[in-house]
Amino acid sequence: MAWGLWGRARGGPVGALTLSALAEGIQANQGQTPGRSSAGPQPERALEPEVEPRSASAIPPAGREPCPSPRGQGPAPEGPHQEPQSSWEEGALADLALYTAACLEEAGVAGTQATALMLSSALEARGEHLEDNVYALVRGLLAQVPSLAQGRPRQAALRVLSALALEHAREVVCALLPSSLPPDRAAAELWRSLSRNQRVNGQVLVQLLWALRNEAGPELEALAATRALGEMLAVSGCVGATRGFYPHLLLVLVTQLHRLARRVRSPDAPKVQAPWHRGPPHSHVSCAVEALKALLTGDGGRMVVTCMEQAGGWRRLVGAHTHLEGVLLLASAMVAHADHHLRGLFGNVLPQLRSPDDTQRLTAMAFFTGLLQSRPTAGLLREESILERLCAWQGDREPTVRWLGLLGLGHLALNRGKVRHVSRVLPALLGALGEGDARLVDAALGALRRLLLRPRAPVRLLSAELGPRLPPLLDDARDSVRASAVGLLGTLVRRGRGGLRVGLRGPLRKLVLRSLVPLLLRLQDPSRDAAESSEWTLARCDQALHWGLLEDMVTVAHYDSPEALSRICHCLVQQYPSHVPSFLSQTQGYLRSPQDPLRWAAAVLLGFLIHHTCPGCISQDLLDSLSQDLEQLQSDPEPAVVAAAHVSAQQVALLTHAQARPRSLRLLPEGLWPQPCPRRPPPAFDNSPFQPRSFIGRWGCVGPG
Repeated sequence: MAWGLWGRARGGPVGALTLSALAEGIQANQGQTPGRSSAGPQPERALEPEVEPRSASAIPPAGREPCPSPRGQGPAPEGPHQEPQSSWEEGALADLALYTAACLEEAGVAGTQATALMLSSALEARGEHLEDNVYALVRGLLAQVPSLAQGRPRQAALRVLSALALEHAREVVCALLPSSLPPDRAAAELWRSLSRNQRVNGQVLVQLLWALRNEAGPELEALAATRALGEMLAVSGCVGATRGFYPHLLLVLVTQLHRLARRVRSPDAPKVQAPWHRGPPHSHVSCAVEALKALLTGDGGRMVVTCMEQAGGWRRLVGAHTHLEGVLLLASAMVAHADHHLRGLFGNVLPQLRSPDDTQRLTAMAFFTGLLQSRPTAGLLREESILERLCAWQGDREPTVRWLGLLGLGHLALNRGKVRHVSRVLPALLGALGEGDARLVDAALGALRRLLLRPRAPVRLLSAELGPRLPPLLDDARDSVRASAVGLLGTLVRRGRGGLRVGLRGPLRKLVLRSLVPLLLRLQDPSRDAAESSEWTLARCDQALHWGLLEDMVTVAHYDSPEALSRICHCLVQQYPSHVPSFLSQTQGYLRSPQDPLRWAAAVLLGFLIHHTCPGCISQDLLDSLSQDLEQLQSDPEPAVVAAAHVSAQQVALLTHAQARPRSLRLLPEGLWPQPCPRRPPPAFDNSPFQPRSFIGRWGCVGPG
């Protein structure tokens, strides 16, 4: 019925039958086999393609999809009520559509209601073929609306359509859906007219929702329903009709976007474009996005739309690889600006977490993860139930599922009264630090940081667990991982600064001293996020350990200032003399970095550390190893690195010469010894070509020097 007329020509000639003639014809046909007409052929009418009427048994029961599957145009199967409609019947209904619209120009509202009643009576006289006749009548209205003049005729036709939809919403929707692909102006006008009618718009929306969520139905039907929803939701009068199933409709639209994104991503996916569809493939995605925006805006969610636009959420939502990121942003925006829908959305998400369909399941998982940011929403389930679900996701083979689970644990950690069982969460988070997917490592680092932000956070436990795991991540090849790891260290120092101040030699103090060299060198990191995160973490270390070097650290981070770096190295050597060999060995490892700025920074830092080191504090073997590595840098392709290595090699040579003093001096009484740190000329490095510009320079101002 519904999809059999998709390619038929519209706007063909119609006969001259009037409403009374149609009634006489119907009365003459009563008692005959339904579907046949006693009227003879109309010579003045151009025959249109025949239509297969449905039997009563073919109508799906309530609760199933609104439209049947597509049918071919071949002969109908044998059986009762399966005979084709005659051209008279179809032409008479088309004439009725034209007559209804034309004769009401002088009738007004009362005449419209009377004609609609007569129309319903005439259709009911057809008995079992009522639905088929409604379909044919709507198609006739659709063909005639473009030719009707603005004013009473057009409004009368639209009112007749609404009268039909009041009792036969499913058939009206099935008749209009085929004209939604490609976009049809007349169909769009009819959808909008149905949306403005408060008596029928809810029924029509329900039918469209069934067509959209019908997984077994044709894909074109879902796309057509998406376009129809966009037209209806754009009308403000449709807002009240969505409130009964608003969360379900929102979830279905987002899932439809996921399906479209996956179809674009997969090269082997079958194309859904029909031969008559000339629009670009992304037009379906655009229509779904506009329908979603209209749904949010119509119910007071304009701030949600704005937040998505500012954060690039719509772009992510339609991306082949970023859809779930867009869902997370949408959930966050709704938590902030549309909390009145969160309970309903959470309730609709839960059953789909175990859906066999990947698009439904992953979209529901992303919503579930994002909605955990809301304390009232997270409180709808017991903490044990949420933890059990999120921890179970960590055993999934799909990295995306594990990523969403880690994000959920991080959101849950921010809610007071949740994640009391830290011992159950830590193994999953610490285990994810060794993942090869950067998303998983970033999510685990973020969740650990949120655990530290909680009251009475287990700082000492986390310091001990992160001691062997965090330093390698400070030098990770992935920019986002480096920045997140450095930020986690800064948060750890901030929460544990009380223990650092009293001089506790615990795991946190060891972790900080082991990380000082990477933090100083990462001020020159090519990644802006990693460099800024290193500056923030060094400031937390300065505050916790009372170095008094905050100004120097900020200066080194933004300007080429050898004097500030020299003061930092002097402080480290004086306060931690036993760690100087470790500082030098760590710096030596960066001399082989593939990044030019880090090799230059390591050579410069090495020169200042050597300059402030007293003779006898480091072994000759270490000095020889440093001298060899600096010698190898003399052939570096970067001239600035060569120059810095040459200056630092001179400092190594001076320290080696100072340590090789005569044995007789060592046997002198202590009061007659020379100064423990003999004065040596300080290193003089050229200006750095890699030093990041100051933030002042970003505004067009010239920095110092």
